[in-house]
Amino acid sequence: MRPETVIRWHRESFRGYWRWISKPGPGRPPIAKETKALIVRMATENGWRARKIRAELSKLGIRLGLTTISRYLPKTCPDGDPYQRWITFLRNHRDWIDGMDFFVVPTVHFRLLYVWFVLDHRRRRVLHCNVTAHPTANWVIQRLRDAFPGAPTHRYLLFDNDSIFSPDVVDSIPRFGIHPKRTALQSPWQNGTAERFVGSVRRELLDHVAALGELHLRSVLREYVDYYNRDRVHTSIGDAPEGRLVQTRSSTDAKVIGLPRVGGLHHRYVWAQTAA
Repeated sequence: MRPETVIRWHRESFRGYWRWISKPGPGRPPIAKETKALIVRMATENGWRARKIRAELSKLGIRLGLTTISRYLPKTCPDGDPYQRWITFLRNHRDWIDGMDFFVVPTVHFRLLYVWFVLDHRRRRVLHCNVTAHPTANWVIQRLRDAFPGAPTHRYLLFDNDSIFSPDVVDSIPRFGIHPKRTALQSPWQNGTAERFVGSVRRELLDHVAALGELHLRSVLREYVDYYNRDRVHTSIGDAPEGRLVQTRSSTDAKVIGLPRVGGLHHRYVWAQTAA
């Protein structure tokens, strides 16, 4: 027997001994993954801390200590989560919010045109849309007059930090009976409904049309906005912004036909009676 063999046996025996005496005792039982996820959900959705979460869990028959709950709480910044505050604001005031924004469209001659619009967050309805080659504060203020000619039906108007939304524009908004709400820098999600409209316009219209000039772009946008408000069914609300009645099949002879919209880029489908 070689000395190295004796040393190796000794070391292996020592490791085995420590594994034997280090067997885990009863201790605290692990909590389920579902419960961990529930703790995070309660903290995220409500801004709750350990004591409030423990009280709520107790009503679900889940008994946990404060230390255990605290171990799984998401970390928060001292001022709270601004994302959560904005999401809560948007959710609670959705029926009272409008959003306005600009986007740029190049013409066939590489001239830049600026499209301004304002839409209702609740119904996704475009209240007004217009085009200019030279956006100014006075031009925006006049468009706001066009969009809100009477008593306002909304309380807040969201817009970003674009330089065109100058102090003159901001100061004019309360005159229409609406509170201005500027979004944070580089946070387009805070006016996400307006941003989604921009994406829809680009995918469904501008990717298929080359603007010849200001008059042409205004014309095709007017036709698209009419389709967008009257015919296009939005999955988020299950309806067109201005409301679209459900049409039932009048008889077994009726067939579905497509009515062209936006120059044939889109269609509205209806039941129509076939000729005998």
